[in-house]
Amino acid sequence: MDYQLLFDQYNAKQSGPKQSQQRRLYHCLRAAILRGQCKAGTVLPGSRSLAAELKISRNTVLYAYEHLVAEGLLCSGGRSTVVADSLPTFTSSVKDADIARPHTLSARARLTPWPSDPHGAFTAFMSGVPALSHFPIAVWRRCLERVWRTINHQQLDYADAAGEPILRAAIAEHLTGTRGVVCNAGQIFITDGTQQSLGICAHALAGVGDRAWIENPGYGGAFQSLKAAELNVRGIAVDVDGIAPTEKEWEKFTPKLIYTTPSHQFPLGSVMSIDRRIALIGSAKKYGAIIIEDDYDSEFRRDGPPLPAMQGLVADAPVIYLGTFSKTLFPALRIGYMVVPTGLVEPFAGMLKLGHLRGRSADQLALAEFLRAGHFAMHLKKMRRLYATRRDALVVAIDKHLGDVATIYGGSSGIHLSVGLPGLLNDVSISESAIAQGVYTQPLSRLATGKVLCNGLMLGYAQVHEREIEKYVRILAKIIHSH
Repeated sequence: MDYQLLFDQYNAKQSGPKQSQQRRLYHCLRAAILRGQCKAGTVLPGSRSLAAELKISRNTVLYAYEHLVAEGLLCSGGRSTVVADSLPTFTSSVKDADIARPHTLSARARLTPWPSDPHGAFTAFMSGVPALSHFPIAVWRRCLERVWRTINHQQLDYADAAGEPILRAAIAEHLTGTRGVVCNAGQIFITDGTQQSLGICAHALAGVGDRAWIENPGYGGAFQSLKAAELNVRGIAVDVDGIAPTEKEWEKFTPKLIYTTPSHQFPLGSVMSIDRRIALIGSAKKYGAIIIEDDYDSEFRRDGPPLPAMQGLVADAPVIYLGTFSKTLFPALRIGYMVVPTGLVEPFAGMLKLGHLRGRSADQLALAEFLRAGHFAMHLKKMRRLYATRRDALVVAIDKHLGDVATIYGGSSGIHLSVGLPGLLNDVSISESAIAQGVYTQPLSRLATGKVLCNGLMLGYAQVHEREIEKYVRILAKIIHSH
């Protein structure tokens, strides 16, 4: 240990009347022991050696050591002085200004975490995880290699805060052709994913205390992003057609922002009808609200073609469209995007230039090639077939082993479905028991954004081989029936 540094740092922190060298060294060593910097069993330097290192008298060191031995913090025996193995308990009356007070998080940072994080290891029915073993790594690697062969030194600098122009253009082409989004490349802003997109929208479009609506039950990540921006978040109940605000709620709890997942409601999986979409846009215009449309897994609809995005349904719709490649490609890519109305392009661009991290040009250029060369469309086609097979296997297994207690929601699209359970069953307790056996299921009650309206479990099936699905459902069924 560098005792000179320890001594100097202690002296620099002191205020008030100047202390003697003896008292300063005593307090310095005492604080270091109580903070754990000098751990139990540490052999301290001899008095002559420490005095020489600190350029103080030997008597000063002896004074400090003797007082610390008397307090039970040090043990002296033979030729060495050692930090005690067990430290005495000091009463609250002992004055010790040297022990730092613990730092606490601000109110907006006190989020509610899910009790375990199984990411990085296979866990059956983990939601939001695509079939990573089926991603064409070799094709992606070739795209990256071609980019790195052609990239120039200027592209190693900080990039455009809005993202690489070629990627923005490729995304605009894809969205126009497949999702009915009406946009040009200038309206697209590249982000690190949906969470960052939500944070940007919340800070750009609403002030502290403004009201934001979110579906109930709904996406916890969106709920936390809006709360972190210090908005007044209100959960709005969903039905078979999606988020269903009443006229009374529009008038009494008028929102500034509305977050919705119309293509595959998270977590119940309902698809918002065209009539409901147009009505929501009309009311948003009437009350001056902006809709945040999260189209997180719309590419995987199986009961007919995907419904067109809300963004392109009505001219000048007050909609910001969010997309991500985490579900269609792989989460570690960390590339998402926003499509903002033309009137917001300039202020968004200005805001992002001030605080948005800019870079990762190679990944963005490789993704642009992946899109334009047709690899993305080919991968989606393959994944739709795979996910349909796995969804069907899961539905069969649920009917077979849980048909007496479970109701299936949202199996028509996406990469997850939910099962409703009778209210007398505790979905949180069931989920915790399942996690202990390698089966990850999110309890629907934990996804409430207001009053708890649903009891059940959300199951992601994309990464589970169809031959293995029944095995894991049997484990889950045994747990549910035991409850």
